[in-house]
Amino acid sequence: MATAMFRSSIRSALRGGASRVTPASKRTFASHASVEEEAREAAKWEKITYVAIITSTILAVVNLAKGHSHSEEPPAYPYLHIRNKEFPWGPDGLFESKHH
Repeated sequence: MATAMFRSSIRSALRGGASRVTPASKRTFASHASVEEEAREAAKWEKITYVAIITSTILAVVNLAKGHSHSEEPPAYPYLHIRNKEFPWGPDGLFESKHH
């Protein structure tokens, strides 16, 4: 089947039939706009894209260049269950012993 389709496409290309467009093979879109209108619309969206790229790049640079503050102490959340009692092995740590 594929070889038959390939052969017929080769034959039509050799006869020059590939350059002809039949009305059934032409694709129409919902807008039914002319080629000039479609070209203007494509150019408009290309310009909008470039403006959006430049704007987002400028905003990213401005936001990344601004400094931000760091809080010294994290907030005391009640769900962290911080252990305030001494460990059984002492304050130095389990594997670290500080000799005085």
